[in-house]
Amino acid sequence: MKTLNFEDKVKREIIQSFGEAYKAFGLSKLMGHIVALMIFSPQPISLDDICKQLKRSKGPVSQIIRRLRDRNLVRKVWIPGSRKDHYEGHPEIFENAFRNNFELIKKNKKLAIELKREAKGSNSNDIGVILKRLNEMEEFYTLMVENFSNFLDKWTKAKIKYRK
Repeated sequence: MKTLNFEDKVKREIIQSFGEAYKAFGLSKLMGHIVALMIFSPQPISLDDICKQLKRSKGPVSQIIRRLRDRNLVRKVWIPGSRKDHYEGHPEIFENAFRNNFELIKKNKKLAIELKREAKGSNSNDIGVILKRLNEMEEFYTLMVENFSNFLDKWTKAKIKYRK
């Protein structure tokens, strides 16, 4: 068995950890592996190289790359002289991941408001309990939206040092 150098060990550990983290959030483990590989790779990487490094077939990797591009976590990069597609982590990968999650939070708040409106017109015997839960849901997501907005304001100021 080949002995890994320190850099390879760190890379493997990061890829494995991201896979487990993504799985814990109900996402694809492969998605986490690809994101970690993009973060770790100093240069854009081809689809073939992603497959080779992760020991995965092209179909699932290509599908996950498309989903990551749709979420602005990965972007396609043109490499002069190469006919292959190359990818890299989006320059704002962490912020974009946060914003993707923030959109879900805002949708949940909107859902609570809509469900409350519908529940108020119901004749159900359990409407009191349902309205109490929907009020709690709305307040919960309202606080999250407020805190996420504050975080993004602070991040917008803090990230300047990384864009120089």
